[in-house]
Amino acid sequence: MNLWTIDPTAREFVMAKRFAKVAADLMGVDGVRLYHDQALFKEPGGGITPWHQDHVYWPLDTTNTITMWMPLVDVPNEIGSVVFASGSHERGDLGGSEIGDDSQLHFDRLIEREKFDLVSYAPMRAGDASFHAGWVLHGAPANETATMRSVMTIIYFADGVRVGEIDSPMRRADNERWLGSLPTGSLAASPLNPLLWSRAT
Repeated sequence: MNLWTIDPTAREFVMAKRFAKVAADLMGVDGVRLYHDQALFKEPGGGITPWHQDHVYWPLDTTNTITMWMPLVDVPNEIGSVVFASGSHERGDLGGSEIGDDSQLHFDRLIEREKFDLVSYAPMRAGDASFHAGWVLHGAPANETATMRSVMTIIYFADGVRVGEIDSPMRRADNERWLGSLPTGSLAASPLNPLLWSRAT
């Protein structure tokens, strides 16, 4: 995580204005900052990624958050591409808490009850990208291939956002790691959160 701080190639990738502009356009905002990057690897035979909502971890006082998910290898259906519960982001916090077996069970029941449509963009080619809102419910199936699933993600949030309530251990940890322990109510603009794109520049 935050590979941009230690690797020049990762920095060039994460700072790319073309990605950040897409994020800003999708959210309908005039500028975006970096929350963090993250490389994700699922080994051959790796299990499911349980249903979860990313934003439950993030102490940001906004719904204007979005993640770019870009595979670094081709992703056929069998390798475990992300599956989204379409429209779930419009419902906000769905109560699943931290990712794990409990969140999988909770959200399996909720998806069945609410009849969310499940959407995957697999197969994807290396360099394709999907973008998903912070509150969208998502997970991924197991990797049934002999190939490592290698993915790079970048999380963006709207410029001008303030730090939200630090009301859980998860958000406290995220605040320390990704926002430099900024206090609630302050602008979410630590040195770890550079402005990646703005319509004003």
